[in-house]
Amino acid sequence: MTSIAIHAHDIRARLGNVEILHEVSLALPQGRWTSIVGPNGAGKSTLLKVLAGLLPHSGRVALLGQPLADLAPKLRARQLAWLGQNEAAADDLTVWDVVMLGRLPHQAWLAAPSAADRAAVERALQATQAWDWRSRSLGQLSGGERQRVLLARALAVQAQVLLMDEPLANLDPPHQADWLVVVRGLLQQGVTVVSVLHEIQVALHSDEMLIMAAGRVTHFGPSADPATHRALEAVFDQRLTIHPLAGQWVVLPN
Repeated sequence: MTSIAIHAHDIRARLGNVEILHEVSLALPQGRWTSIVGPNGAGKSTLLKVLAGLLPHSGRVALLGQPLADLAPKLRARQLAWLGQNEAAADDLTVWDVVMLGRLPHQAWLAAPSAADRAAVERALQATQAWDWRSRSLGQLSGGERQRVLLARALAVQAQVLLMDEPLANLDPPHQADWLVVVRGLLQQGVTVVSVLHEIQVALHSDEMLIMAAGRVTHFGPSADPATHRALEAVFDQRLTIHPLAGQWVVLPN
């Protein structure tokens, strides 16, 4: 039986006076990559923030079998890493120091970084091909370079679950391919990955796909399943179709 990394039941969430999520329930498998897709305004990012404990909501969320609300903040931060859209970080910090922030959940108050912390930061920077910039300030980087550094910060946490909201923003196609390599490496280590993606072509590489529309889950299933492809085509009003090509799936406009 597959273990569940994140379980949510009857989630409702509001932004201001508008209810964005309507009784969403899900069970995301451990050690797998789930992509969350759907049209603009579907509630994808809102759902991801709820799963990360970043937005108030009604209903229940459990992380690795424990109620998310009951976890001490430091324990939660060690078990669950987050990469959001337009993440804030001080532009005058060096790349090394930004990524070292990902090690804070593992450090005692005001303690100096340990050898394990430094090794984790180096591995994360190497994995995202950002090692050569480690002494540069974040403000000197392009949007795509900055995104790779923030991904390295999330990787440095070495969490069991990694949530990413539009992680491919500002990345050119070669670095999107590099991101896929990073994700596959995490899966080999047993890490659970959940990502909100607008890039349907990339999302089709995931293990499972959670499809949303109007604040509800319309389908959840294997990304290679024809039923998932039909649900994906339907949620985008038949404006795209999924076709096999050279051993993988491609998205073509109608």
